Amino acid sequence: MDTLDGIAEDLAGRFRALDDPGLVAAIDERLEELPGEVAEVVRPPGDDGAVIISGLRVDDARLGPTPAGWREAGETGVEFSMILLLLARAAGEPFGWRGQQEGRLVNSIVPARGQEVSQTGASSATTLAPHTEDAFHPRRANLLLLGCLRNPDRVGTTVASVRRARLDHDQLRLLAEPALPILPDTSYGGEHDPAAAPGVPTIWGGPDGLTLRYDPAYTPLERATPDHRAAYARLSTELDRVSVTAALGPGELLMIDNDVAVHGRVPFRARYDGTDRWLKRINVRLRDRPRRQAEAAEDGYGEQLVEPYRDHAA
Repeated sequence: MDTLDGIAEDLAGRFRALDDPGLVAAIDERLEELPGEVAEVVRPPGDDGAVIISGLRVDDARLGPTPAGWREAGETGVEFSMILLLLARAAGEPFGWRGQQEGRLVNSIVPARGQEVSQTGASSATTLAPHTEDAFHPRRANLLLLGCLRNPDRVGTTVASVRRARLDHDQLRLLAEPALPILPDTSYGGEHDPAAAPGVPTIWGGPDGLTLRYDPAYTPLERATPDHRAAYARLSTELDRVSVTAALGPGELLMIDNDVAVHGRVPFRARYDGTDRWLKRINVRLRDRPRRQAEAAEDGYGEQLVEPYRDHAA
């Protein structure tokens, strides 16, 4: 990964702000310099739904304290952000959300005071329930990159592949019905009426196997029939059964196939002293993996994407 580190360091020296309009072209220009192994390591991870990429450079002394929240993170850890952007671009199209972290492509995931028991990445004292990232939106990521800058307490990220779950025919049939909506999580702000929200399927078959769209914390299960709730509960039990935990260390990246695996986090005690767990996150779309045609009619609750790489030729 020496070449990757060198390119990232050069880009960090040229572009101190990740929203610099020249950065998109610069990232794409430097892609051809990356060794072929980079394209291999960012391929979708298959039926396991996730893979850890190790050996990324992190200089803890230059990072400074873990920020108190994503706003305070600003442009900290720029060199590591460049590494993630290069990897994300090698995999596909990095994008962000206008309604989340001010549209930044690289998000900071740190514990925040007052959010300890929320079902968002800013929580700490509660289990972050397994979920599909941005399950509410038809243009959610295909791949999710979680890169670790700091994790002294070895806080675990959980991952579970739906392709390892055991479900019978009737359960799969029920879960394939568009019976329940999935609402945006509170990191997007605003209130949404579950009664007015369209239902979406939880599981369906794809060309490579089962795919899921799952976020129980933001799914009004009380609207489901008893049989549907029972099938959903069985899915939850199975995802718990096949779940694995990754305690990322500095310089490790967890790449998750967001169509195959759900992810969450174990609870931990945040200290708010500048040493807490600190991850960076990037959403990636794969052009060769289109969404189901039925999702085209969804409005995504009005949430808009930030897509600087969409029409830029790599």
